[in-house]
Amino acid sequence: MYKKKFSRFPSVYIALFAMVVGFMAYYAFGQTGDTAHKAADTVKAAVTAVVSAPAPAPAPAPAPKLDSGDTAWMIVATALVMLMTLPGLALFYGGLAKRKDMLNVIAMSFVTFCIVSVLWIVYGYTLSFGTDVKGIIGNLDKFMMNTITVNSISGTIPEFIFVVFQLTFAAITVALASGAYIERMKFSAWIAFSVLWLTFVYLPIAHWVWGNGFLAKLGALDFAGGTVVHINAGIAALIGALFLGKRVRQDLKPNNLVFTATGAGLLWFGWFGFNAGSALTAGGLASAAFINTNTATAMAALAWMITEWIYNKKPTVLGLASGAVAGLVAITPAAGFVNIGGSLVIGALAGIIPFFMVAIVKKKFGYDDTLDAFGIHGVGGTLGALLTGVFADPAINAAGKGLLYGNPAQLKIQFIAVGTTIGYDAVVTILIFLVIKALIGLRVKPEAEVAGMDTSEHGENAYNF
Repeated sequence: MYKKKFSRFPSVYIALFAMVVGFMAYYAFGQTGDTAHKAADTVKAAVTAVVSAPAPAPAPAPAPKLDSGDTAWMIVATALVMLMTLPGLALFYGGLAKRKDMLNVIAMSFVTFCIVSVLWIVYGYTLSFGTDVKGIIGNLDKFMMNTITVNSISGTIPEFIFVVFQLTFAAITVALASGAYIERMKFSAWIAFSVLWLTFVYLPIAHWVWGNGFLAKLGALDFAGGTVVHINAGIAALIGALFLGKRVRQDLKPNNLVFTATGAGLLWFGWFGFNAGSALTAGGLASAAFINTNTATAMAALAWMITEWIYNKKPTVLGLASGAVAGLVAITPAAGFVNIGGSLVIGALAGIIPFFMVAIVKKKFGYDDTLDAFGIHGVGGTLGALLTGVFADPAINAAGKGLLYGNPAQLKIQFIAVGTTIGYDAVVTILIFLVIKALIGLRVKPEAEVAGMDTSEHGENAYNF
């Protein structure tokens, strides 16, 4: 052990040896006269040699090493995010739909998770997280999981776990948009949308922000999906709602608010994997994201309830659930960047601003965003992404420094990221809807809509009594 340690410092040995020789000569030949001066010169030369000697070459960077604790946490986090789509979102949306449309709503989330699970493995992962190509898209090196083995490591976890973790993000993002389309969109059109939108919208934007694309290089902050997930899904929801037009009956009569509340609770539970899991380690950053997620969500639920109580004179369970989801959405991009104070402010605003988008703005403009996917996810995601640029605290995460900590440029970068996501998403989603409309059509016939999507699209009923 000592030999290995000392071998890194040969110049020290040379110096010590020279000094010993010098002093031996000094005492052996006398302390006066030329001999003494020669010994002193020997010592001086040895010291000079040490000072002027080149520094030893730096040790090579250690190879990536698997961490069993991080791996165990990320397996759990991945399962938690999967739970968010099935059954979390399926129950949350399904309980809000009309009784005759509940199964169709659940089926939309179910089939999307299946579609994304296959396409992500085939080409989705490599296009999002493959080697960067001009800041726009990943390459195809990992097509069909090529080059990835059981021994491949991403950070401190197996790459296969990272693949599936990101798969669950892609799946719920597509499924979120369905909230604006329910009760009138053909199931076949929804399947086509899931394939095309994942491919041409989600994958590029995920690469731009998380895959070392141009927004990442610009310095955009998005811890767990403000731009990639929520703004992305929210804009798609608005575009789709405008394309599909209004339902025959626009009233929203939830068939089962117990399912909705249960779904909201499952979303909240799964969101800990969504946000804390995005740290990709089982450490302090994950703990900060965890506590920020819970704090902002609770604050948003209370803020929505109080705002609704003042505005509509009654606090509703639906309001509490909606506020909680709005808080989850808004804290997502900020979870691993802000402190507790920031999470409280973000949560409070998330409970107020989306409420007015849903209660006033939607009615004023008349678009039929059935379950308020745009009002909650699009607006909440935008709010969270911009406030990340204000509240990012370098004491929480050295990678983020916001306006309040002396870096106003970060807020500008966040505006660029938000604007880029909105613009690209809107244009490509319009093109996708035009293609689907031309090829297979978008809406069921009015009589099928009145009869109910469960019967007309699936030949089933959610309740047989």
